[in-house]
Amino acid sequence: MPPSPAPLLHRLLGLVLVLLIATAGGSPAQAALTTNSYDGNIYALYAGNGSLVPPRSSLEQAMADHRAAVVVYYLDDSADSKQFSPVLNELQRLWGRSVELIPLTTDALQNRPETGPTDPAHYWKGEIPQVVVFDPQGEVILEGSGQVDIDVINAALTRATGLDPTAGAGTSTTRSFNELNSEVVPAG
Repeated sequence: MPPSPAPLLHRLLGLVLVLLIATAGGSPAQAALTTNSYDGNIYALYAGNGSLVPPRSSLEQAMADHRAAVVVYYLDDSADSKQFSPVLNELQRLWGRSVELIPLTTDALQNRPETGPTDPAHYWKGEIPQVVVFDPQGEVILEGSGQVDIDVINAALTRATGLDPTAGAGTSTTRSFNELNSEVVPAG
């Protein structure tokens, strides 16, 4: 008796189905540094450093420990925040052991009452990105919105800590090295 064509037909239909699924809706993933689209963790994608989020400490803990801190308010779906993300990566490289870096998405801060000076909502002005630098006593040394220059942040951290890991480095600038990632490099 000859073999039934049904198993061969089922295999062929299965192969066609797999090919259709693999190619249907196969639009490539698109990430864009200059749009307000949600692309995921901006620090992992645009700064090449996913270790910044979640922050290792809170503002309340940094103040209790008398450590200088940098709070950066951002949104993952903000072009301005995406373009600012390499600055925080460079701050981690320079200051990571000396100060607390606290990047906070503003989603959790919106439409809730602030609870006092150890609450990050107390300092957020509704703008992104926003940078607030605190000295070890919890005093605000720098408040800035938008693309705050890294050299301005470094100067505030030097005032707050008495340290200067950038001594002799001169000024810096942000350089893109592909369509997604940027890095902070010495100007010149």
